[in-house]
Amino acid sequence: MSTDSAHPPSPARAAAGLPWAGYLLGFALGGFFDGILLHQVLQWHHLLSAVDSAAVRDIRVQILADGLFHAAMYIVAVGGLWLLWRSRRHFAEERADRLLAANALIGFGVWHIVDGVLSHWILGIHRIRMDSATPLLWDLLWFVVFGVAVVAAGWWLRRGGGGGGRAAPVVLTLAVLVAGPIAALPPPGVTTVMVLFQPGTTATNVFTAVAAVDGRTVWQDPSGQLWAIDLGEDGNAAALYRHGALLVSNTLLPTGCLDWFRI
Repeated sequence: MSTDSAHPPSPARAAAGLPWAGYLLGFALGGFFDGILLHQVLQWHHLLSAVDSAAVRDIRVQILADGLFHAAMYIVAVGGLWLLWRSRRHFAEERADRLLAANALIGFGVWHIVDGVLSHWILGIHRIRMDSATPLLWDLLWFVVFGVAVVAAGWWLRRGGGGGGRAAPVVLTLAVLVAGPIAALPPPGVTTVMVLFQPGTTATNVFTAVAAVDGRTVWQDPSGQLWAIDLGEDGNAAALYRHGALLVSNTLLPTGCLDWFRI
């Protein structure tokens, strides 16, 4: 009798070949999801949309970059499929399918986290919505919903997933993270907003920003970075982000906290 027959592997050990198959397949699916939905269907951006170069701005170069990106995702997917094929004998083991699904979710979410940190904020080669007046808001929403939330779902599924009591804190935390950036925008009907400008913004820059949105200044703090601005009935608060605003809010609390933290 062979050693394998005498000592059948445990479910966890039998599924040892599956984790990286799930991670890689999920990671590749995350890339395909972004590429197909954002680059082609919605056309919110291309891979190199924010690169300031005349050669790169050529739409043919943009499409080529998108194609090379998809080719790279194919390579990752093929690697995941190869690992899945190697571990095919263990896939019938107990919880192996759950492990594969959980790791695929984690890989999918990790792609969006890596893309957000690297592509959006470090390299700056594109943003989620290039035509948005509040690109950071869209980056954060995508990062939280398709990155952090999906990783948390995969982790929860891998840990057993059952108890609603354990899921509730995760769901509540994710809801707060998603609602936070949205709550930072002033609601309809509020004409006076608190605006935190970037460090180094001069009063002249602020007045230029206020004039651009047809508003008027109401108050400023001693640092010159935090201002109360009346936008009037037709003012566009989101447009302030184009003129150096870090945060626009209808309350003093978030802007005041950020201004204190900056100091």
